[in-house]
Amino acid sequence: MRIGNIRAVAQKEIYHLIRDFRSLYLAFAIPLLLIFMFGYALSLDVDNVKTVVLDHDRTDLSRDFITRLNASTYFNVIKRLEDTRDVTKYMDHGRAALAVIIPPGWTKNMRSDREAPMQVILDGSDPNFAGITRGYITAFIEKYNQEALLSFLNRQGVGKMTPPVEGRIRIWFNEDLESRNFIIPGIIAIIIMLAGAMLTSLVIAREYENGTMETIKSLPIGAAEFIIGKAIPYFFIGLINVLIAVLMGQFLFGVVMKSSFWLMLVASSLYLFVALSLGLLISVITKSQLIANMAAILLTFLPSMLLSNFVFPVINMPKVLQVITYVVPATYYIEILSGIYLKNLGFAHLWPNFLILTVMFMVMSAMNFRLLKKEGL
Repeated sequence: MRIGNIRAVAQKEIYHLIRDFRSLYLAFAIPLLLIFMFGYALSLDVDNVKTVVLDHDRTDLSRDFITRLNASTYFNVIKRLEDTRDVTKYMDHGRAALAVIIPPGWTKNMRSDREAPMQVILDGSDPNFAGITRGYITAFIEKYNQEALLSFLNRQGVGKMTPPVEGRIRIWFNEDLESRNFIIPGIIAIIIMLAGAMLTSLVIAREYENGTMETIKSLPIGAAEFIIGKAIPYFFIGLINVLIAVLMGQFLFGVVMKSSFWLMLVASSLYLFVALSLGLLISVITKSQLIANMAAILLTFLPSMLLSNFVFPVINMPKVLQVITYVVPATYYIEILSGIYLKNLGFAHLWPNFLILTVMFMVMSAMNFRLLKKEGL
């Protein structure tokens, strides 16, 4: 393997990138846009649920219930309505996601120690949001019931009672329960796949379409030298994007890694090798920039987004898709980033993921080498 040949191929690819501003735009502008969009727009947190209340009872106890509901960080009582038809209007037009209707005689039933039902209406058009909101309102009502029960027992002369079971909850790894703490590390995997696989999926296909592949075959250059030379510029582009994403995550969103920065850099480099190998493999097989671009989206970007445990939990997917996730490189890289950013894990705990990514890189590199050898390089 000759360093001069690798340098010549790399320089040729750098000159092409400089002339083709669209490739540079795709390499830097889109990753930056993704960081902003995912960091600010994508949030799985549910709080300040827009709530409307219809109080038919109009007593001190019903008003106290509404005040407590509004004081919670999870609910925001935006309107106290006067008529049932108003509830329908607010829910139909999406102006509220939760409606609480307190019937007449609710306080009378409470003070008479009888059942005091109330109606709770949820907007279920977004099942995930509705499910979380349902958990919130259920927990709120249960806590209110416990306080009412203790008050009843105290009135009966039982004395102050302490519940026998007290759950002392402590949250590890993501203490603030902020979704951006795992979204920002996860977007790094998407950026690497975008800058690595999608861009490199065009480089060899472009040589075939421009008719320069036959000229390259006639040169004294080997398949390994050609592959490495083509990949070098995109490796550094991907690495720069990783560093930009880390800095933006820290300074814009306050997401700081708990483990070693150098371990993250090694993991990112390895994952970048996998992405580059996958992109070059697509380019060698398709020999068409249009087909290569479509294949790269289907085989790299979308699986990294949907099948990597990034946004959608793998455990909730059908068994067939769960099996497919095992061959998605982003699955293992995101597992590494989660350990580095959130759990303060070292290589001793993360080495299986490193090993799988290394095997993927070696397999795809061998396939690239073999295919180019068949083409005459």
